[in-house]
Amino acid sequence: MSAFLAVNTESVEPEAGAPAPDRVISGDPKFRTWNVEARDGGLYAGIWEATPGKWRIVYDEWEFCHILAGVSVIAEDNGEARTVKAGDCFVLRPGFTGTWEVLETTRKEYVIKL
Repeated sequence: MSAFLAVNTESVEPEAGAPAPDRVISGDPKFRTWNVEARDGGLYAGIWEATPGKWRIVYDEWEFCHILAGVSVIAEDNGEARTVKAGDCFVLRPGFTGTWEVLETTRKEYVIKL
């Protein structure tokens, strides 16, 4: 097995998902996740995609995100709303709470550390 791993949608079948129903604020967002790496100690990497809608988010984990396509608005409770689009990179730290609103189907690369 190689120590090099390409992160792309051709390497694994996507998992279908959605926000928990009690977290949905508007729309009917659906997720597809291509989790290409899962390591002991709670480290994950892959690609995630969401269709339009808005839902509450609560982060217990640390996540690096790189937006590949689409437009979303991430709003922190009692804080700023940020529009993210293709090319943007950011980190969501443990304790982040707020909303994620997908305006145009959004695809991101991610690395998560639990």
